[in-house]
Amino acid sequence: MSENKFPEYITFPRTFEKYRWYKPILVFIIATIVYVILQALIFVIFGQAYGFDNIFTLATQGYESLNSEVGSYIGYLSVAIFIPSLYIASLIVRDRPFSSYSSSRGGWNWKLFFKSLTIPLAVYIIYEIITALIYGQKGPNTLTLTFFIICMIIVPLQCIGEEYIMRGLVMQTFGSWFKIPVLAIVLQSIVFTSLHPYSILGVIGVFIQGICLGFLTWRSNGLEASSAIHSVNNLISAYFVALGFEVSSSVITPYDFASTIFVSVISTLLVYYIGTKKGWFEEKTEKLW
Repeated sequence: MSENKFPEYITFPRTFEKYRWYKPILVFIIATIVYVILQALIFVIFGQAYGFDNIFTLATQGYESLNSEVGSYIGYLSVAIFIPSLYIASLIVRDRPFSSYSSSRGGWNWKLFFKSLTIPLAVYIIYEIITALIYGQKGPNTLTLTFFIICMIIVPLQCIGEEYIMRGLVMQTFGSWFKIPVLAIVLQSIVFTSLHPYSILGVIGVFIQGICLGFLTWRSNGLEASSAIHSVNNLISAYFVALGFEVSSSVITPYDFASTIFVSVISTLLVYYIGTKKGWFEEKTEKLW
């Protein structure tokens, strides 16, 4: 990959004339307000459909709520709305175009996203099949065609939304303030980890995953590759939980910790190596998003 072909993603906001150090804070505040409004709307819609007491109970269960179909929908949508929240905030503050959160290559590149999906998909499926053969089913098979289709749509949006906030807004803000990419990667991973209430092994695992995703975003100058790995991780997990081969929990076992780190690091290195080798990250994106 040509190091100087595109501006560096992490410090990219500083290249815009209207950028000021405090404007990301305004974006964050406005995005938070929009997010709260959208989150309340989700709560009302699902509360009307399934009962407010049931939805409140699911909301207090942590990651265990992802073991239910409705809990999964709410959990994924609650993160997917990061995208419109950040988009609206960027339109209001107008310090830089929304496309600059996507990449420093001209915007979001769907072709790169789908190409990047193939590698982690193979890694994660192989891992899940091996795990299923070793441990067997842990629960009943509740997978339905409706769940399969809905997750195929909302889970990638959830992961892309999380990447826009963590590797986009947060990492670019730290990068623009300190102009040290490695420091920005570490700081965003700390923030990323703080939002995942796991046991201690889970916290360490999320931190390492955040480093991997931040590194890949930095080296690819955009969010597409990290979003692809994130999407595969969450999508495969959702399906195998529904099939009964996994159980979503806030308590992470040593095996889950070691295997998660292994597949995350391997997927990151493979996507980076193959993407660099084949020039995936060199193509300028003309269609902005």
